[in-house]
Amino acid sequence: MAVKIILLVVFFSVMIGVGFYSRRKARNVNDYVLGGRTVGPWITAFAFGTSYFSSVVFIGYAGQFGWKYGLSSTWIGLGNAMIGSLLAWLVLGRRTRVMTQKLEARTMPEYFGKRFDSKALRVVGSVIAFVFLVPYTASVYNGLSRLFGMAFSIDYHVCIVIMALLTGVYVVVGGYMATALNDFIQGIIMLIGIAAVIIAVLNGQGGFLEAVKKLSEVEVDAAVTAAPLLGSKGLFASFFGPDPLNLLGVVVLTSLGTWGLPQMVHKFYTIKDEKAVRTGTIVSTFFAIVISGGCYFLGGFARLFSGADIYKPDGTVAYDSIVPAMLSTLPDLLIGIVVVLVFSASMSTLSSLVLTSSSTLTLDLIKPLIAKNMKEKTQLSLMRILVIAFIALSVILAFNPPMFIAQLMGISWGALAGAFLAPFMFGLYSKKITKASVWASYIFGVGFTVVNMIHPMIKSPINAGAFTMLVGLIIVPVISLITPKPDKALIDDIFSCYEETVVVHKSESLEEEK
Repeated sequence: MAVKIILLVVFFSVMIGVGFYSRRKARNVNDYVLGGRTVGPWITAFAFGTSYFSSVVFIGYAGQFGWKYGLSSTWIGLGNAMIGSLLAWLVLGRRTRVMTQKLEARTMPEYFGKRFDSKALRVVGSVIAFVFLVPYTASVYNGLSRLFGMAFSIDYHVCIVIMALLTGVYVVVGGYMATALNDFIQGIIMLIGIAAVIIAVLNGQGGFLEAVKKLSEVEVDAAVTAAPLLGSKGLFASFFGPDPLNLLGVVVLTSLGTWGLPQMVHKFYTIKDEKAVRTGTIVSTFFAIVISGGCYFLGGFARLFSGADIYKPDGTVAYDSIVPAMLSTLPDLLIGIVVVLVFSASMSTLSSLVLTSSSTLTLDLIKPLIAKNMKEKTQLSLMRILVIAFIALSVILAFNPPMFIAQLMGISWGALAGAFLAPFMFGLYSKKITKASVWASYIFGVGFTVVNMIHPMIKSPINAGAFTMLVGLIIVPVISLITPKPDKALIDDIFSCYEETVVVHKSESLEEEK
């Protein structure tokens, strides 16, 4: 217990220290929200990765999908790395940085408002972002609190309050730069921690080969897949697992979803230069392979830990208890490392979420609607107050979460990415995307998610979320074809940012000699 407490005290002290160190770099709105657009390559890459992966992945997703799909759940981690990180940087990174600087946009709703010349799109976008970031935040609290309770036998509610207070302190004080610097530190902890945990857990099962052998002997039950495969052995240790179609839905949601999440895309706004783009692409992809791939690989052995601790009184599996049960037998030092690992993952995601929500509400809702001439100092103060309010609201929801972590996150990601992904991406590349198509994407993404919560047409919130994203990619170009085209002069001016000439050294780019 002493080891665990010492590790946490050191961790908390560093996080808060970084917050106060960064205070001098958060003197205006641009610095507080974007770090002055001067964030270097490694910090940007780690900020992207640590905001992507939180306790939701480590506790909620790894446990639930590892239980359902076995070792094939590792595909989710690889999808996160290739689609959610590598392709996201290649497709969105540079263009997002260039266009948002041209538009002087600091948030995703502000981008929509200026790119499509619509104050209403900006305001409604800010409401969507705020409302659906709350359940995501609650799911992060939920995941961490379960692990914290296992390690320290502390009440779930106390864990949530402690975490909320710590996150609030360094975000309120230091803004984005504090968040980014802490993300870098937390990312290093996560890389070391996940490797140590995987080795320790597999050693407890007699090593990798013995663990795979045991997993291959587990029969498929009715809760996992349809009758034709019922009772089969070996599927949990196979390439595609017992339910490849539903596995594909999870890959789509958790990988493509990052392209439309405000707190993820926001990282591209802050890029310093071309070097940050190149380095960020490589480093964030490597980070995702290790962290996400490692989490799902570890979760793939969940069936080997089917003790009484993971079952609810009615006999069903409590998915959020699986990973804590897997870790409960580790030595105290390793449990301490795991707690710091998941704390790192969760606090980095939380800080990103609360900063995104508070800045969006201030800049995209309150300022344009209520106080158009709000002073810079007032905006900063209001954002800090809203950070506290957002944390408090998500804590209330986390006290009594309505469903498993994975489902809670699926609803949040489905609505946000379903509404934002397609118009954001197409808006970076095409001059033909119309205002009406953005409205259509908003309405479908949020509307389908809400209706499906009340009257499930697609039972799994995960698959429902994936469906909204994919349909959005069809809706936006189709609606743009049949609705009035945007003002040509305005659009040409916006896209002129991509045509500006820059001069670089030959070490950066080859040029033919005349």
